[in-house]
Amino acid sequence: MKKILLTTAVFSLIFATSCKKETKIMKSTDGKAPIAEKQPKELEIHGDKRIDNYFWMRLTDEQKNAKEKDAQTQKVYDYLTEENTYFEEVTGFTKDFQEELFQEMKGRIKEDDASVPYKSNGYFYITSYKKGNQYPIFSRKKGNLDAEEEVMFNVNDEAKGHDYFQLGGLSVSPNNKLVSFATDTVSRRQYVLRIKNLETGEIYKDEIKNTTGGSTWANDNKTIFYTKKDPLTLRSSKIFKHVIGTPASEDVEVYHEKDDTFGTFVYKTKSKKFLVIGSYHTVMSEYRVLEADNPNGEFRMIQPRERNLEYDISHYGDHFYIKTNKDGATNFKLMKTPENKTSKENWVDVIPHRDDTLLEDVSIFKDYLVIEERNEGLNKVRIKSWDNKGDYYLPFDEETYAAGVYSSFDFDTNIIRYSYTSLTTPNSVIDFNMADKSKEIKKEQEVLGGKFDKKNYLSKRVWAPTRDGKKVAVSMVYHKDTEINEDTPLLQYAYGSYGSTVSDRFSTTRLSLLDRGFVYAIAHIRGSQYLGRQWYEDGKMLNKKNTFNDFVDCSKYLINNKYSSAKHLYAMGGSAGGLLMGAIVNMNPELYNGIIAAVPFVDVISTMLDESIPLTTGEFDEWGNPKDKEYYDYIKSYSPYDQVEAKAYPNMLITTGLHDSQVQYWEPAKWIAKLRELKTDNNLLFLHTNMEAGHGGASGRFNALKETAREYTFFLALENKIDKILVKP
Repeated sequence: MKKILLTTAVFSLIFATSCKKETKIMKSTDGKAPIAEKQPKELEIHGDKRIDNYFWMRLTDEQKNAKEKDAQTQKVYDYLTEENTYFEEVTGFTKDFQEELFQEMKGRIKEDDASVPYKSNGYFYITSYKKGNQYPIFSRKKGNLDAEEEVMFNVNDEAKGHDYFQLGGLSVSPNNKLVSFATDTVSRRQYVLRIKNLETGEIYKDEIKNTTGGSTWANDNKTIFYTKKDPLTLRSSKIFKHVIGTPASEDVEVYHEKDDTFGTFVYKTKSKKFLVIGSYHTVMSEYRVLEADNPNGEFRMIQPRERNLEYDISHYGDHFYIKTNKDGATNFKLMKTPENKTSKENWVDVIPHRDDTLLEDVSIFKDYLVIEERNEGLNKVRIKSWDNKGDYYLPFDEETYAAGVYSSFDFDTNIIRYSYTSLTTPNSVIDFNMADKSKEIKKEQEVLGGKFDKKNYLSKRVWAPTRDGKKVAVSMVYHKDTEINEDTPLLQYAYGSYGSTVSDRFSTTRLSLLDRGFVYAIAHIRGSQYLGRQWYEDGKMLNKKNTFNDFVDCSKYLINNKYSSAKHLYAMGGSAGGLLMGAIVNMNPELYNGIIAAVPFVDVISTMLDESIPLTTGEFDEWGNPKDKEYYDYIKSYSPYDQVEAKAYPNMLITTGLHDSQVQYWEPAKWIAKLRELKTDNNLLFLHTNMEAGHGGASGRFNALKETAREYTFFLALENKIDKILVKP
């Protein structure tokens, strides 16, 4: 691998220019910025030719998993390792501070902690952590909380010997004797499904590979239904049923989703009456049901798929309740239909459509319907009794906050459990009595370390005008002693895709930025559903550039109103939010001093043209299919990798995981190589690859904190905040 002869000390100067402790920062090393080899590959479609000099970085799973690496694999591994080494050498002077920051973040966490127990089918289930342990312990108590604790899984024991470990998908049989569970030791989200006997502790020989991790039991206590993935594309494509004690090779295929733009899943209704197979797509859905008492029966259709008809189903009494966009209900409405007449002509309104309110979810109880809504960007929780004698909202007082109802397995209850948090308020878990409106706080998040006082932090929401006449909400939080002016460092965060809305939640790790004078701002840009479903529709497909323009317009608003300046403004986003970072640094690099793009989706054209890559076919209605020239031209006009130019870029840290199944590692690897080739500045440019992890980063609660400490250190070092903190011990 060729190298450019620029010493680490030169790059360390960038950190040092505004730093008072220059002798510490200027410690020299022998690191050099890697320059990737160029192997031009011509890619042509629609008469348009693209030259990809770094296409060779792409490896197959077989190449990565082979015991002996071929020449190409070795070259890719060498390049990623050189990038990691370069990053470690240049930032070596921050290692002590990273450790200090990690210990600071860890010190705020209650290491001996447990969830609020939830009741299901006669047992109370608990998730707990013990001091020093990375992973949780899953346990339960029969009948009441004074009963003896039964440990189902101590994940710390299960994780021994693995660099990455994830255990989840716990599903207990109706008779409470067995539990199905799933493990992932690669971070590729291809789970191995197994069964454990909770009475004897025996883990059965049944082993089912390449699943989504979830499973559901029929009412016979011996049959489970689960979803398998396509081994190449990782699409959730088939539903199987497995009988305990039989070989997985004998499992029966119950459903095959043959349309490669759809995925599929299986679950049981809260009423326990029906097994449900769902098929999902960006703009349509379809459901089939089968009585859970009859696992060998045939699933029957609720309503056949129709383009632009989306619906979800719940069951209560002798009706299915359906959240849907039928009849032009852009923000969704609630309908119902009899069990034996389920096609759409039988659906009748329960909660009508409202232009100003997004219906997000419903929870059904014996005497009440609980409705989760979003209005003017804020969560609302509405309680409606089936006898129509009560209809009210839970009161929330802060200017911006996040609230949500927990899934409840208890149907015959007046109690709902919900969470409440804000940018300044730690999370609370609250039980609310829907009959007498009393509430009990079951748990408040503790912030240890003796320094946190919520009165020391301020939050606000402002509305930034956009170039096309819209207004985008920006939620901000900062320490009360932080002076807001042009010299204030501000980190602007956003996601902006798939209709996913970033909640205004409290974060203990974020305090490490706030206590050092940073403002943290969340831009609720189009592509989310912050202002309803249309806010999402206006940020996808041929409207995708609204997402990027909104973010840039928010940045300009913050600068123009002296919340910060281009010298002190930073931006961060991950996955599709990493695409956002790639787009804005091509559009307006002069607005930002530093950027972190985590697991970024940046080679949009090449990925969306390759249907063998996980997620591609299922996302044609999110980004568009570039096999259509109109979409090809539009996507290419913003695709970060394709739009890299010979110009100055801000300081940048790019992160990825070798085993990422959502955004393949080669996208950020190719991107940084092209940036290094073309950029005209002397700013920092780093790639850090976790060679053991995937899209979600490291497993284990402390390993994840170390990644956050590394990222925050990047911003703090650029801002000369390593030795400055507002909150003293």
